[in-house]
Amino acid sequence: MDKFDRQIIALLRADARLAVSQIAREINLSRSAVSERIRQLEQVGTIQGYHARIAEPADSAVKAFLELFYKEGRCENYVERMRSFTEIRRCCGISGETDMLVYVEAASMARLSEIRGQIENFPGMQKVKTHMVVQEWAM
Repeated sequence: MDKFDRQIIALLRADARLAVSQIAREINLSRSAVSERIRQLEQVGTIQGYHARIAEPADSAVKAFLELFYKEGRCENYVERMRSFTEIRRCCGISGETDMLVYVEAASMARLSEIRGQIENFPGMQKVKTHMVVQEWAM
């Protein structure tokens, strides 16, 4: 990955709908060169998709990270169970004492509590710690 690839990625992160011609102008390459670079970045998995970032009303969602600790098994065993919750946005297997970190956006504290309770009842689940998001910064 060279400086042009990094510039393309930075521009697409800022605006995934940016036209190839605009990217070409911004980084001083031809449209065909930019198209080919984007195709290669997609092919090797560097670019895995294009997403819409949806603004939510300030008071609409309760956001939290759940720190999961379980007795046995692997993250993959729990990820499929997590898919049943539409409010779970991301599951991460991480190093250290914590087995998995789960990011949740729920409509209310009551719904977050329901989700947490159901996860606590998963077979082999030892402990669930909740970390509420109180402030965010866009990157």
